[in-house]
Amino acid sequence: MIQLPDFPWDTLAGAKARAAEHPGGLVDLSVGSPVDPTPELLQLALREATDAHGYPTNWGTPEARRAIVEWFARVRGVPGLDDRHVLVTIGSKELVAGLPLQLGIGAGDAVVHPSVAYPTYDIGARMAGATPVRADDPDDWPAETRLVWLNSPSNPTGDVLGTDALRRVVRAARERGIVVASDECYALLPWEVEEAPSILDPRVTDGDLTGLLAVYSLSKQSNLAGYRAAFVAGDAAVVQRVLAVRKHLGLMAPSPVQHALAVALGDDAHVAEQRERYRARRALLLPALRERGFDVRSDAGLYLWASDGTDALAQVDALAGLGILAAPGSFYGDATHVRVALTASDDDIAEAAARLRA
Repeated sequence: MIQLPDFPWDTLAGAKARAAEHPGGLVDLSVGSPVDPTPELLQLALREATDAHGYPTNWGTPEARRAIVEWFARVRGVPGLDDRHVLVTIGSKELVAGLPLQLGIGAGDAVVHPSVAYPTYDIGARMAGATPVRADDPDDWPAETRLVWLNSPSNPTGDVLGTDALRRVVRAARERGIVVASDECYALLPWEVEEAPSILDPRVTDGDLTGLLAVYSLSKQSNLAGYRAAFVAGDAAVVQRVLAVRKHLGLMAPSPVQHALAVALGDDAHVAEQRERYRARRALLLPALRERGFDVRSDAGLYLWASDGTDALAQVDALAGLGILAAPGSFYGDATHVRVALTASDDDIAEAAARLRA
């Protein structure tokens, strides 16, 4: 039987209870779940597609696949994709957790992920019977590596890999026949950088997608977390291999969700509007943390990666005393930082900033 660790956020119950005792109430900045309304355009799209009497396709509807292809070309600078290169998924977390198994990775194999990383990369390796390995440098990949995960912009650090760094990873992986999967779901939230390039960008690949996958979710940029709307794109041979397994497993996004996904990918206005909401929240919270004595990293994405130099759990406890709940960096492999989410209402972000400055 596979032994998995406790779900990290379950261990925050004590800190959450303490934060809730604050006279002003709890401000929960520990999770990245969107709080803003799903755009009306996308709610309408879901309602339009509710006559869904037949089974959806595992691959994705032609409409959804076409929208993904067009979006990559228009928004991510990745031309030349077609249906064979893309696949709709049921949110991105299920793909992150299931990809090693769906690629046939197992005992004796290694799955590499960033040294500071969202825990599901590790869990996915364990579920397949493989060995998870934390490594940021290709020189540190073990000989048995079959899959390398990248996450740019990073959850939790906000760090972004530029084209030169991505090219180095691609070159090293191709020399050894390793698949590289890049989790890019925060790519349209750059703050201190001009862009967060895709692993599929021609500047990275020289037009060759062999062994490369980009994983993307609409949960954050379109407030569709409840819809579980996501997709993967890249090497057609790898995508079709994964699709063949998913057919056996019955993994398919509901048809109404696929229609909403297609509509969302065709509308850039709501994405820009949501980005500005997060920009404004970041502009309030980041300086307040710095004034409190925290060193903060936040090049891109939805989180502030902060440290006051003490142990992460001590920082969580101190913030809980202010009625603010943050996630300890130990969840991600770093016991010196806390992750502070921007996914709270304007009022809650303003309240947290005021408490930090008090």
